[in-house]
Amino acid sequence: MSSHFPSYTRPELIADGCVHAIGVIGGLCAGAILIAIALTHLDAGASAAVVIYVLGMLAVFGFSAAYNMTRGPRRWLLQRFDHAAIYVKIAATYTPFAAVKMGGLAGFSLLGAVWAIAVLGAAAKLYMPAQFVRTSYVLYLAQGWACLFALPPLIEALSATALALLLIGGVLYTVGVVFHLWQRLPYNNAIWHGFVLVASACHFGAVLDAVVLS
Repeated sequence: MSSHFPSYTRPELIADGCVHAIGVIGGLCAGAILIAIALTHLDAGASAAVVIYVLGMLAVFGFSAAYNMTRGPRRWLLQRFDHAAIYVKIAATYTPFAAVKMGGLAGFSLLGAVWAIAVLGAAAKLYMPAQFVRTSYVLYLAQGWACLFALPPLIEALSATALALLLIGGVLYTVGVVFHLWQRLPYNNAIWHGFVLVASACHFGAVLDAVVLS
């Protein structure tokens, strides 16, 4: 099966590879530490939410690295998993906040909504990606900013630090999409993945502050 892939120069690929290496290695180390702390200090439900978050984060970093660094006949398949994993990562990031910190009707309604989008979006990316290109960007952003529909209980549940980190991370993801779509810009892919890396670090800090260390 053939797909159209953007063409990048060798220096661009090296830069993008460095960003991915930082993401994968940093994600593995930070994720392991976060899970270890959670299993030691949190109950089973909260620990499970943290594990789901870490697995979602690692799935995005891993599939993104595999797809962007691979050249071969099976790259189209890696692309599908890379794009599908984004939906899972967004829902996984919501999980500790919605299930552990918010709870109640608002928290679990938000959790159900983002995971429903994740399942539908990932399935569409895996099975009919060609028909879902433009819509997927809108759906990514809608899923990512779904918290706006439950903003009062979210503000009440989180500290100012966690809220600030969540907001900064969301803005970075959103701004980063501009660079992802700006394909004529040199190093646009590395820049986009750099935004993803910093935004992920912000959300990691929010999980650490709000769920693990609270």
